[in-house]
Amino acid sequence: MKTLVIKDEAISGKVLNEIALKFETEYITVKELIAKRIEEEVHRYQNDIDSYTRQGLVLPTNLEKRLNKKSKQSIDLEKQIYIAFDAFLKNGFFILIDNEQVSELEQKFLVDETSDITFIKLTPLVGG
Repeated sequence: MKTLVIKDEAISGKVLNEIALKFETEYITVKELIAKRIEEEVHRYQNDIDSYTRQGLVLPTNLEKRLNKKSKQSIDLEKQIYIAFDAFLKNGFFILIDNEQVSELEQKFLVDETSDITFIKLTPLVGG
């Protein structure tokens, strides 16, 4: 089992968040990386809703937040993964692996604990 530490960075380069993800295979796809990251975020959110950071890719809707506080229902993991895939394909965020931007969900890369994996979430302009 290998561990990848991924970072969320602002455009300025400031590290906003770090998440450690474990993988059993030597090679994974960008799609598997995103799905694993969302799975970890949902797990964190469900276990400690009050301290969950807003820098993550998982941002439950207002309805989901209200339902979770009232009935402890879980977040729809598959829906959040689909939203993240869609955001990646529409350039809502991009991923750098060892300072090289990846552009395809099916792109494979070596799971190497020394790899530098960075997610950069783009903020839409107000009014545009």
